Amino acid sequence: MSRILFLKQGVLRQIDLGRPKVMIAIAIAGILIVSSLFLTGFGAATWLIRTQEGVLAWRTQVNRQAQEIDRAKQVAQANIDALSAKVGELQAHIMRLDALGLQLTRMAGLKHGEFNFSAPPAEGGPEVNGPVQHIAYPDFMSNLNQLSMQINNREQQLTVLESLLMNRNVQLQAMPSGPPVNEGYMSSPFGMRIDPFTGELSFHPGIDFAGPEGEPVEAVAAGVVTWAGDRSGYGNMVEIDHGNGYSTIYGHSEKILVQVGEIVKKGQEIALLGSTGRSTGPHVHFEVLYNGKPVDPARFVNTLGRVKLAAMPRSLD
Repeated sequence: MSRILFLKQGVLRQIDLGRPKVMIAIAIAGILIVSSLFLTGFGAATWLIRTQEGVLAWRTQVNRQAQEIDRAKQVAQANIDALSAKVGELQAHIMRLDALGLQLTRMAGLKHGEFNFSAPPAEGGPEVNGPVQHIAYPDFMSNLNQLSMQINNREQQLTVLESLLMNRNVQLQAMPSGPPVNEGYMSSPFGMRIDPFTGELSFHPGIDFAGPEGEPVEAVAAGVVTWAGDRSGYGNMVEIDHGNGYSTIYGHSEKILVQVGEIVKKGQEIALLGSTGRSTGPHVHFEVLYNGKPVDPARFVNTLGRVKLAAMPRSLD
């Protein structure tokens, strides 16, 4: 039978391992030790598993948030691209409006600085204290689209206005106005007069402007040359069709500077003043015809402007 000797309080004692109570106590102690070791290992394993699950969940959440951030970036970039495209469109509209406005300002003959398209309009007012109101993105885009539509409508309206002004300008350019020479004087009026060659009363279908020989003769309106050559009684003559039933005649020229079919502008030199044909001296015989019939050129010529007046009783042709 096995015994264990041990010293207790200076006395040598022994335990008999073969006794039933001792064996039971030893078995219970062993079970407790093994159970304690098992529970400690199981707890550590459970903690490790729970820690790994937590890390996995955390990683999943981080990945989800990263995806949401990427989507937010994509939406923001798409919004920025949309705004950039809209701003670029508005800038193109504004540039066209500026150019169109400048053209209209010139065509309308407005004073410099009276209507300046290159500067913002003058506006102002007192400062109002109050809460700042921010515009939400949908409202901002709606306002931007509405502004774009308004600019587009204004551009179309200004284009129509430009077309009307250009047509008006073309009509004004084609309407006879002003004298055909810059220097000289009116030597014979329109209407009945004493013929310088016969001495008899006769009808004069135009106005005579006397001046230095070789003085430029200018077209009083834009048009197309329908005659450029000699004509009986007129000498070297130029006829210009201005449209709308109007045409003008320039007679007795020393030299013709245009040819039939040529398009001329208002103020363009078409001939040199002379005394060819039935004439008594250097001058230009100027006629205005409406639907082929002569009308008084005084209605279209400002003889009090560039050309000097002279009260002469007879004409030069």
